[in-house]
Amino acid sequence: MRNVGVVSYRLGLVDGVSIEARKWMDALRDLGWRVRTVAGEGPVDVTIRGLCAHDEGPVDVARLRDALAGCDLVIAENILSLPMNPRARDAVAETLRSRSAIIHHHDLPWQRAHLAHEPDPPDDPAWLHVTINDLSRHELHSRGIDAIRLYNHFDCDPPAGRREWTRRLLNVADDERVILAPTRAIPRKNIALAAEVALASGALLWVLGPPEDGYDAEFSRLLGDLGDRQRQGSPPGVTIEDAYAASDAVAVTSTWEGFGNPVMEAFVHERPLVLHSYPVARELLEMGFEVFSPEDPSTIATEFEHPDLARRQRNHRRVRQFLNLHDLPARLDKILGTVPNGSR
Repeated sequence: MRNVGVVSYRLGLVDGVSIEARKWMDALRDLGWRVRTVAGEGPVDVTIRGLCAHDEGPVDVARLRDALAGCDLVIAENILSLPMNPRARDAVAETLRSRSAIIHHHDLPWQRAHLAHEPDPPDDPAWLHVTINDLSRHELHSRGIDAIRLYNHFDCDPPAGRREWTRRLLNVADDERVILAPTRAIPRKNIALAAEVALASGALLWVLGPPEDGYDAEFSRLLGDLGDRQRQGSPPGVTIEDAYAASDAVAVTSTWEGFGNPVMEAFVHERPLVLHSYPVARELLEMGFEVFSPEDPSTIATEFEHPDLARRQRNHRRVRQFLNLHDLPARLDKILGTVPNGSR
């Protein structure tokens, strides 16, 4: 059995990189690989001091090398892509020099204003770069780094959520319309636009995650302006499937996403989607998905009164056609065959 090491700032948690890394790891196990997880935080096989995104001390490089020893392949999940901890980036890059590795890019430094001054991702002849969208692939190419693209994949038959139970916990009446913003409240998520859509369409806005990145005061003002027309946070025991089931529409109003998993999650849960056209969203819409514009809230209000179930089913079928999680092992296997031969 072949061994693969997966290394990142954090793994096994609920952030987007952890979720997508878990899908890859499940696919690798299906393909017969033995997986070893290495990160600065999270429930992993080996925890490395200094590898967490917010660590300020030195990286335990000796332990990092030992953790990846014997791996036939290493997958670096965003740790060489988004330099939230440059020391960790540099330590992983040096450890992987001349070794067979996949550099899985979810975000890139120039895509975040506060990191745009950082250097381009490192490169090595023994590495294969993989992006989650074509925009990033083209941007890397313009900087002299060749990459291939593999979109995120999704469970097209998710468990059914508990609509009535969840709405009771939220103290939402049966005839109340709920627009779900399945996200943290941070500036680039543009929650204010989702609030405008909810107010204009007569719906209540439910923001699932907490405020972060210094957005607390502005978010509090936003909730205050909405009054009783908002809910914030997830009651104990409520799953993401429950949240989608309890909603009548989903709003993704971000100004930037590396992919935007809630877009596809809304489709597989057959919920109408209000989508702000951030750059990668425009790329995803080329697959033929049908969405509502936040610029015209009357259209989602009409959808509430006269649901177009056929549209929802078409969106679901397109996810199944293009981004089905069941297809990930075969697609990943093709990529594995193109990784350059490096040392171990």
